[in-house]
Amino acid sequence: MAKVTDAVAELALPIVERAGCTLWDVEYVKEAGEWFLRVYIDREGGVDIDCCEAVSRPLSDALDEADPIQGSYTFEVSSAGLDRALKKPEHFQRCMGQKVDLKLYRPVDGVKERTGALTGYEDGAVSVDGVRFEKKDVAQVRLHVEF
Repeated sequence: MAKVTDAVAELALPIVERAGCTLWDVEYVKEAGEWFLRVYIDREGGVDIDCCEAVSRPLSDALDEADPIQGSYTFEVSSAGLDRALKKPEHFQRCMGQKVDLKLYRPVDGVKERTGALTGYEDGAVSVDGVRFEKKDVAQVRLHVEF
């Protein structure tokens, strides 16, 4: 599905930037038998409903015109969220030093989850509080949210 997400990201980028936002991620996933196209945006100071609308309407029109996806899907535009997933190298670089929640596929030294400062990222390997976790072991990294 990388081709779909790349095509959508290419269409979305200028629209997102015109709305004063940045493009965080694009997902095209099947859930409960239905396809969802999700465009996640970010903005200094936060994303509100007006930002989502400013992206959603023109991007929906651009998607209808370009028609990069066969079949039906549900289209959503939303904030990347406070606990956003870090997936791309630029996400990790942007969030360096911030507190993250790391989940591993299987325990490493008896631990499957770790919360701490993001201290490094290199070729998919993630360092939290100076401890390096190899790409093959890392299931997910999200920004940590404290309430």
